[in-house]
Amino acid sequence: MVQEIRNIQRQSLANGLTIITEQMTHLRSISIGIWIKSGSRDEDLARNGIAHFIEHMVFKGTESRSAEAIAREVDSIGGNLDAFTSKEYICFSIKVLDEHLPIAMDLLADMVLRPTFAGDDITKERGVILEEIKMDEDNPDYLVFEIFSDNFWKNHPLGKPILGTRDTVKKFDPAVVREWYKRFFHPSNMIIAAAGNVDHKAFADVVGRYFADLAPGTDGHYEKAPVVDPKIILKNKKSLEQVQICLGVPAHGITHSDRYVGYLLNTVLGGGMSSRLFQNIREQRGMAYSIGSDITSYRDTGCYSVYAGTSLTNANKAIQLTMEEFKKMRTEPLCEEELNRAKAQMKGGMMLGLESSGARMSSLARAEMFFGTYEALDQRIARIDAVTAEQVQAMAQDLFKTEQVAVTVLGNLSGLKLRREMLEC
Repeated sequence: MVQEIRNIQRQSLANGLTIITEQMTHLRSISIGIWIKSGSRDEDLARNGIAHFIEHMVFKGTESRSAEAIAREVDSIGGNLDAFTSKEYICFSIKVLDEHLPIAMDLLADMVLRPTFAGDDITKERGVILEEIKMDEDNPDYLVFEIFSDNFWKNHPLGKPILGTRDTVKKFDPAVVREWYKRFFHPSNMIIAAAGNVDHKAFADVVGRYFADLAPGTDGHYEKAPVVDPKIILKNKKSLEQVQICLGVPAHGITHSDRYVGYLLNTVLGGGMSSRLFQNIREQRGMAYSIGSDITSYRDTGCYSVYAGTSLTNANKAIQLTMEEFKKMRTEPLCEEELNRAKAQMKGGMMLGLESSGARMSSLARAEMFFGTYEALDQRIARIDAVTAEQVQAMAQDLFKTEQVAVTVLGNLSGLKLRREMLEC
């Protein structure tokens, strides 16, 4: 494989703000992201949803731009402005043609640094987010994960919904919003990343004009690690036609030395159409339309989870078959063909996932946030190739233990029973 050469440059301002760029001269676009190193897990329980609420409010107007003016300015340069909130960070991003970098940076900095948080806008946005919460609660795929997380990480912000709850959101007012904005939004808690046809020095100079004079604060990531509570939860919702199942076990954090072993284990078990769960439960038995697995990793903890939607009559059987697959992973090493296929799937997805300036920008910011360094694509591929069948089996033995399995079942559960001994793996 030809070695990948990446032009990545990094610097820190005196106030703690980090600037990272990757120059991709073959592109005409630039993707810029302002990343806040705090998310919903850094909220107290009474303010659950405040990070997401602030993310929304940043779009509602600044000292010099109305919400409509922001939208028109983005459209006038053909840009794409977006934002999202996660458990551990908030991101505001814009993608534009390289010639529009000065306008894009002025707009993004204005939104992030000078939002007005007008009382009328806060009142209206409470209504918008309450409707968003209702919409998600009507989605059983979403709801089963939220119930699972709330019980898996009981009484910890990591288990609470990013959107917040109806009770918490109703209490957000200008004073609360400004208090939490001040806590999260300062240069020591920010990473500004850019990828595309961008010159690092020129970009850093532009960033410095807006951010260099800001007072420093405290770095992000405040909340302690949660304790896992692997319960069995049966939640009745008679309006559902299907039974939604989410089950999971504690997993390692995002920086764990064996993380690529875990990624391969997930790929084999439920990470695609050729995975064991998909082939066994959907293709061979026709018991589910949707079935798959995922590893969710945070800085200090994680969860390996399996999701399935099936009928009430097949719910316990689907759980049993999943436990059987867990047991096979623990007791039988992967054959070379299956391991190599999973490696090829992972490598292909990784390479395709880094083709755009936006993906590269996000990759840079997350690497800085969690690792403080950047693995070249060739290094990551070498890490995947180095994983052995014995390592995957050892990881399965570490993760898949009957007493560690948590399950949430949601639906019209008339007569359904699920006991711990049925989760033997």
